[in-house]
Amino acid sequence: MYTLKSGAPEDAALRQERERRCYRLLDGAGIPYMRMDHPAADNMEVCARLEKDLGAQICKNLFLCNRQQTDFYLLMMPGDKPFRTRLLSKALGVSRLSFAGEDFMKEFLDLLPGAVSILGLMNDRGRRVRLVVDADLKACPFIGCHPCVNTSSLRIAREDMFEKLPAILEHPVTWVEMEKEGP
Repeated sequence: MYTLKSGAPEDAALRQERERRCYRLLDGAGIPYMRMDHPAADNMEVCARLEKDLGAQICKNLFLCNRQQTDFYLLMMPGDKPFRTRLLSKALGVSRLSFAGEDFMKEFLDLLPGAVSILGLMNDRGRRVRLVVDADLKACPFIGCHPCVNTSSLRIAREDMFEKLPAILEHPVTWVEMEKEGP
């Protein structure tokens, strides 16, 4: 069991700069959050075990692009929902989405695989990445995300996550309803 704490860690000076930027952004915007430190959680199986302690829906965050690698997307969706490229492509009206390369992730979001988060959009100064959110997340009172490193998780209220934060980051939310595939 891991402990939730309010606000930035006391040892913030010892943390990575990308993590410290997250706390400065949230604190400067007056967005309250709870933080939980834990061993590296770089896949959804590990994150699923952390959800109960965090008290929030930890999202699957996928960094995607079109075939030409000219359009980029950060998809947030429930962690337990299967990702179907075809369904997202249809919902967005684009063809042939795939996972974007690590080089683009580093260049646009200053993130490494396993730590993708909406908070990485603060580093997308050129507004190259489109924020896409599965409408199923509208039902979750709290959303969990990494503060740009996978050794901590944050719990943020849904309204702050999908209204205040995108406005501050200048990345409006594109809501998608990905239909369920039939049997």
